[in-house]
Amino acid sequence: MHYHIISLFPDAVDSYTKESIIKRAIEDKIIKVSFYNPRDYADNVHDRIDRKPYGGGPGMVIQALPVIKAIQKAVTKANASKKKKAKVHIIFLAPRGKQFDTEYAKVTAKKYTDVIIVCGRYEGIDARLHRVFKTEEISVGPYVLTGGEVGAMILIDSISRQIEGVLGDINSLEESRIASSTVYTRPDVFEYKSKKYKVPKVLISGDHKKIDEWRAKN
Repeated sequence: MHYHIISLFPDAVDSYTKESIIKRAIEDKIIKVSFYNPRDYADNVHDRIDRKPYGGGPGMVIQALPVIKAIQKAVTKANASKKKKAKVHIIFLAPRGKQFDTEYAKVTAKKYTDVIIVCGRYEGIDARLHRVFKTEEISVGPYVLTGGEVGAMILIDSISRQIEGVLGDINSLEESRIASSTVYTRPDVFEYKSKKYKVPKVLISGDHKKIDEWRAKN
């Protein structure tokens, strides 16, 4: 899987990819992440890509053309790096979009070789972008963020863990087995402020059927 991130603040996402599981997946060449800053495609000496919105109102709108050029660069790179034709999907992060979930992550991981994620900022991106490229609007939750970079991190993390090899053991996927968010580890008893805290007996019983029942309940 190759992620192509279109962002005015690529370092925000890049820093996340340099830690933990995602970092290891990149080092193992299971996934790849590339960045494209629309400012690099601006047509002025100051690299300015935001302008006031037509119709009035507060804030600034990102111009369509620099973003279009950045996406085209990503599409070209995706096709050039594959022996066979790349299966490219363009995701536009937007609060009004389709709700992202684990099922969407699973389908995306299986269906595409390259995912282009467009991160908005300010009042948004000139809507003519969608007349040039077919995009799918996706929301990471029922709230508004200051930019799409956090959403891009969520997508990279969630989609990547569906790719075999990223988690090391594919059985680590909590959603594909009986798992509980209520977990314990050693020691089985510890004391804090004269009070003892114990692990539920069922978890140290060795009875895997009862353990699964307990996890399903919790």
